[in-house]
Amino acid sequence: MHGNRRYDDCGTTRVVVGVSGSLGSLAALHRAAAEARRGGAALVPVLAWEPPGGELGYRRSPCPPLLTAARDAADQRLRDALDAAFAAADPGVPVYPVVVRGETGPALVHIADRPDDLLVLGHGGSLLRRGFRRAVAARCRREAVCPVLTVPAPPLQRELEALHRRTLWHLPIGHAPELAGTKG
Repeated sequence: MHGNRRYDDCGTTRVVVGVSGSLGSLAALHRAAAEARRGGAALVPVLAWEPPGGELGYRRSPCPPLLTAARDAADQRLRDALDAAFAAADPGVPVYPVVVRGETGPALVHIADRPDDLLVLGHGGSLLRRGFRRAVAARCRREAVCPVLTVPAPPLQRELEALHRRTLWHLPIGHAPELAGTKG
């Protein structure tokens, strides 16, 4: 990484990518690195986080140690995602990782604030996450001042989702709690 230099003063075109650690976000991270290499841009992986229970919950019951733990966990999740994506290899471009407190969509739009930036988004995982990701992607496409590239789910993710759907639909109802790790 590049010492104390910040993503907003890197002095070059940027490829901003949303990262969560999911397979879809890792695919987006790889694509973003390829786009950055192709365009001679800096790579800005962004992980947005919120306090447990959300901002409203935190305002109702502030707990600074919990906030610090959540921030540290977000930092670690971004480091883990970068390690998983690049396996300690040099991605071939300057990398300026950013962990930001806030909702994902607004945070990404705020960081990718230059017309010559490229904002890269991955495909969400579960049906619930996918609904959330669609909302993030739609918001980014609507509000971003730069181009937005949505990377499709990698084949492994699609296969795992299909297997999960088949497994859930073919189990007797009494077996579903055992899948969730609870005994009925």
